[in-house]
Amino acid sequence: MIKVAQRLGDVAGLIHTAGVSPSQASPETILKVDLYGTAIVLEEFGNIISEGGSGVVIASQSGHRLEPLSTEQNKALATTPTEELLALPMLQLNNVRDSLHAYQLSKRGNSLRVMAEAVRWGKRGARINTISPGIIITPLAKDELNGPRGDGYRKMINSCAVGRAGTPDEVGNVANLLMGQDGAFITGSDVLMDGGVTAEYWYGDNKK
Repeated sequence: MIKVAQRLGDVAGLIHTAGVSPSQASPETILKVDLYGTAIVLEEFGNIISEGGSGVVIASQSGHRLEPLSTEQNKALATTPTEELLALPMLQLNNVRDSLHAYQLSKRGNSLRVMAEAVRWGKRGARINTISPGIIITPLAKDELNGPRGDGYRKMINSCAVGRAGTPDEVGNVANLLMGQDGAFITGSDVLMDGGVTAEYWYGDNKK
């Protein structure tokens, strides 16, 4: 992919959106695609991104619903060499409860890894950030709405502050900010845009 891109010219931008959801894949596949796959993209494109370049990785609100990790676990997710990442004890299948837990770990790992990569990208004069969207009406979200967690998804939509799901264009607007000169002071950051779902989850009236 990088070789193809370089044949077109210098690589000045990266938008990485690939991922599978809890209803689409096993814990093992989610960790390989959403966490390890993203780590590869960050590492390889970080080696060739041009000066003044920028990147966006799509994480998820789900990473913000994961219980707090220890300082050591955060650092491990952020900085473990890519080819050693899936060998971390916390990512072994006996320590991962289910596909949702694997997804939450992966998406938390994405935002942590981007924060660490921002230091390396910065040495090339480039920036990298994550966006953590809530429920956005995409094919992935439709799979979730029609899957075993569909009722929970609908509850999140109905109880959040804005009372609706988001659109791809709304995510694109945030990506446009982060990729362009208007966002030139933003790097190593995670933008949570979920209509208030995470706020409701942690601090809402129905929080148990």
